[in-house]
Amino acid sequence: QMTEDLLKTTVSRDYVDNIIKTMAECLVVVSPEAIIQTVNQGTCDLLGYKEEELIGKKISFIFAEELRFKDKGLEEIIKKGFVRNEEKTCLSKNGRKIPALCSGSVMRDRNGNIQGIVCLVQDITERKQAEEEKRNLEENLRRSQKMESLGILAGGVAHDLNNVLTGIVSFPELILLDMPKDHKQRRLVETIKKSGQRAAEIVQDLLTLARRGVAVKDVLNLNDLVKEYVYSPEHEKGMSFHSGINVKRNLENKLLNIKGSSIHLKKTIMNLVSNAAEAQPNGGEIIVSTENRSIDKLMKGYDNIPEGDYAVLKVEDKGHGIAKDDLDKIFEPFYTKKVMGRSGTGLGMAVVWGTVKDHKGRINIKSVKGQGTTFELYFPATREGITEEERFSLKDYMGNGQSILIVDDIEEQKNIASLMLEKLGYKPFSVSSGEEAVEYVKDNSVDLLLLDMIMEPGIDGLETYKRILELHPNQKAIIASGFSETTRVKEAQKLGAGKYLKKPYLLESLGLLVKAELNK
Repeated sequence: QMTEDLLKTTVSRDYVDNIIKTMAECLVVVSPEAIIQTVNQGTCDLLGYKEEELIGKKISFIFAEELRFKDKGLEEIIKKGFVRNEEKTCLSKNGRKIPALCSGSVMRDRNGNIQGIVCLVQDITERKQAEEEKRNLEENLRRSQKMESLGILAGGVAHDLNNVLTGIVSFPELILLDMPKDHKQRRLVETIKKSGQRAAEIVQDLLTLARRGVAVKDVLNLNDLVKEYVYSPEHEKGMSFHSGINVKRNLENKLLNIKGSSIHLKKTIMNLVSNAAEAQPNGGEIIVSTENRSIDKLMKGYDNIPEGDYAVLKVEDKGHGIAKDDLDKIFEPFYTKKVMGRSGTGLGMAVVWGTVKDHKGRINIKSVKGQGTTFELYFPATREGITEEERFSLKDYMGNGQSILIVDDIEEQKNIASLMLEKLGYKPFSVSSGEEAVEYVKDNSVDLLLLDMIMEPGIDGLETYKRILELHPNQKAIIASGFSETTRVKEAQKLGAGKYLKKPYLLESLGLLVKAELNK
């Protein structure tokens, strides 16, 4: 409008051109035939051209797409007298695409004849980036909330299944201890035990999805876990379904350690390799690699990855890739295109998601339809070293008649714990609630408490331990639960309780923790 007002006065066209050239905004003056006549310095700075490289060119020269400006854009401007804030994409000299808002206004002389059109080009790159970042944050939040909701459901199911499975896992172990090795029923009992353990593994998958099943505390190295998996029977069995698949390793020599759960991380590797094999039905190569990576500023991707030092696990294939519409769904439970019953339970990628999040890690995905997929898992690095785990034999965790009070609201859990502790040489007693435990220790002393953390209705393991400490300040205790260590478990440990024991009970883990606590 300012330009039109100026042209209606007696000032010269040269004077108007000088004003245009010195304005900070990007201004382009074109003829009615869409030929660039004048550009200002702001336009040259934005597009990277010199003035003489633009003068005489069609206005479409500065846009990424071929715009029929004379037929459409200019015609509309001439007809209406102006257009406002049409979103276009400009193309700089070096090929960079620049999102822009374009406006145009007709210039006329004193007699009303069209002399040209002034075009204003506004760079909106920062605005577009801000909008994209907002969309990404909203999508990440939506995705996290969805997985959290599914996790709550899975956690409830897993809790109930854990109680049912305890008998299937633990009783066969006790039966086998007393059964001769040549007994004709031994193989059947071992099959029951293995089936129960497999069912327990599925429950652990559900707990991982619920993000209540991963105790992230051991110092580990991803290189060791990759090697262990590649040479494992699980890998051999998995690859037996995929002929022509070659798994190649490319591991960094001095990879930084991380803190985590080896069981869950190896299952994560297994699930990613299985997915990569499924993506290449006609055979191909899977590359499993590790590397140290230092992020010095926020890196945007499937997850936004904050600053820090990471040990990165990467699984790459050259398969059919993942469609864009599927990317937001691949971590959902039972969203699978695998062969059910052969390739898994449909929880594989949900386990990957839950495990990475419990390890405070991040996920990045690079996938091109028809060209392959790369999963990158970023785990925060630690400078702590790995300590070797001690190995024990049965005699190392046998007791000597010490009294142990089992506190659990599930009858099967009490029975199994009692049988196992008797087998280990201890003298067990049991009650069904925290309130009963407090009443019991008023008149009886015990060497150790085996406390279930979650008991309903009534007080939980932490509150039970607090009340018992008022009666016996130095009472030794172990907290047990089907979930991972919670803040209430850690609070009990601060009060003096020993290491956390995960259900279902296994003879060795129970025996080792009980003996360690009694010997403190």
